[in-house]
Amino acid sequence: MEIVFSSFDDSAARFRLSGTSQPFANALRRAMIGEVPTLAIEDVRIYDNTSALFDEMLGHRLGLIPIRTDLNCYIPQDHCSCEGAGCDRCSVMFTLSVEGPGMVYSRDLIPQDPRAVPAVDAIPIVKLVKDQKVVLEARAVLNKGRVHAKWQPTTTCGFKNFPVVEISDKCDGCGQCVDECPRGILLVQGGRVAVVDGRIEECSLCRLCERACLNTGIGEESAIRVKSEESRFIFVVEGEGSLPVGEIIHRALEYLKSQSDELCEQIGELSGVTEDDEENE
Repeated sequence: MEIVFSSFDDSAARFRLSGTSQPFANALRRAMIGEVPTLAIEDVRIYDNTSALFDEMLGHRLGLIPIRTDLNCYIPQDHCSCEGAGCDRCSVMFTLSVEGPGMVYSRDLIPQDPRAVPAVDAIPIVKLVKDQKVVLEARAVLNKGRVHAKWQPTTTCGFKNFPVVEISDKCDGCGQCVDECPRGILLVQGGRVAVVDGRIEECSLCRLCERACLNTGIGEESAIRVKSEESRFIFVVEGEGSLPVGEIIHRALEYLKSQSDELCEQIGELSGVTEDDEENE
């Protein structure tokens, strides 16, 4: 298996995954979405709320604010010695006290741990008019996206098979497929249609070019064929700010490896039991 990055930074990454199967690619996608833990607000204690939002709506908005997460400092509640009571190892407290007029933003949340700040400081929470105010305490805990979407570290995470465009000798360079391509990956060059250098990954596999080619009446088979490689994929991953994208990918691969090791261990144990039983017989 090989991973080659075409673009990479803390907020987004695009890479090619080759030498594997579609089930593994989908497992990696699901692991990045649902198995990488992040901090998110779970409990809210509201002392005063005279805004236009009900308490439940206010709590819902707070829960969806991405919080920067240091996975080396926090552990899941089910692994913590406090047994879910809430301590500084598995949770972080926030306070918010704002009086109108004005907009309440995510930056108004004051964390107990300065490392666990909102990932985006200008997320609007609620607008207050004169004499309205919001006073509350909130507790963020570490959990995974498979439990609730607010713990998902990604906003976009998907893949597609690597596209392959083949152009036969029947091509007469009429340019109908070039005009039809919505991604602009084709051009007429030297009397034939060709793929623009560096644009093959942009192909959406829509096959509109094939249809346009057949409509020219050149025969029963299109001069251009679009297909996909079964063992090569293009991934696009965008984070919501709680974790760098590189850490999301790394943690997801670690999770898949741990699950694979656990499965191999259990199969080995079962095989050992079967062999012992056969020897006793």
